[in-house]
Amino acid sequence: MIFGRRAPEATPLDGVDVVLADLDGVVYAGPGALPHAVESLNRAQSEGRRLGYITNNASRTDASVAEHLTSLGLRVAPDDVTTSPQAAMRLMAELVPAGSTLLVVGGEGLVVEVEKAGFVVTRSADDRPAAVVQGFAPEVGWKHLAEAAYALATPIEDGGIPWVATNSDWTIPQARGIAPGNGTLVSAVHTAVGRLATIAGKPERPIFDVAVARTGAQSPLFIGDRLDTDIQGARTAEMPSLLVLTGIDRPKQVLAAPPSQRPDYIVEDLRQLFEPYPATIVKGDRTRVGDAIVEIDGVDLRIVAAGSRQIDLLRAGAAAIWNSGRAIFGFRVPEQLYADPFRVR
Repeated sequence: MIFGRRAPEATPLDGVDVVLADLDGVVYAGPGALPHAVESLNRAQSEGRRLGYITNNASRTDASVAEHLTSLGLRVAPDDVTTSPQAAMRLMAELVPAGSTLLVVGGEGLVVEVEKAGFVVTRSADDRPAAVVQGFAPEVGWKHLAEAAYALATPIEDGGIPWVATNSDWTIPQARGIAPGNGTLVSAVHTAVGRLATIAGKPERPIFDVAVARTGAQSPLFIGDRLDTDIQGARTAEMPSLLVLTGIDRPKQVLAAPPSQRPDYIVEDLRQLFEPYPATIVKGDRTRVGDAIVEIDGVDLRIVAAGSRQIDLLRAGAAAIWNSGRAIFGFRVPEQLYADPFRVR
């Protein structure tokens, strides 16, 4: 079986004590909630599961994120929110002495966590900071990136200072579309200084460890919309994961996912958290999920039966490709298999 770690016909939530959810593309896009997200998460909470939220967005504090989520109709306290700046501070505490001065490239969400951790904030390389910490904020501009480059000019092997980035997301979903994320800004500094940052947020493990500690999770399920950060990060943290098709990654990316980015579950929206998850049945070259059946015939991935639900056809196609040991470019894939009626309009 490719999908799911529980018995056939169990729901993705069976046996889960804490639901950990990404925010952008899972709960909201821009300021507004995504369809069915709030009511589904509230239902999970009302059934006795704790909810926690993990975000790579470093521009806001846990309190401001909690306030936003509360305004959407969720019941959220600041302690339920884990941010990439919190993970960055856990890393920073291992790299520099307590009370050190840090050059901060970012906004309020990062500044608050730096100060909460007992470090001193500076915006100038002239203050001889002990390290640089960089996170996304809409107001970050060339001058801020230049200060980071000045502070990081000396290579680490020659006595240079540490550089921690909250996350490396190339993009961030906004109400108007997809915008450059922190990874783009980190890359600009990298290009200038020829050094790589240490990443605290997804897909690295620190942010997941912080979230588990904050929520007391014993059997968590992580929900995300991106394969390269959310799902890969959950796998790195050895945590079951669910990909919801309301955000960044689409059916084409799912079919092409490398082993490190393959979720345990794929759903159209969060209502399917409560549906029995259909078993993946493999017989010879045929893979069946629900009433959708696909078959591998040499280099062709054929649809034997499209079935009654596009999501099950996608699940069957993904399972067939993933279980074959071959990458997607080794197949001819019919367009119907990666049709995308799931995109939120």
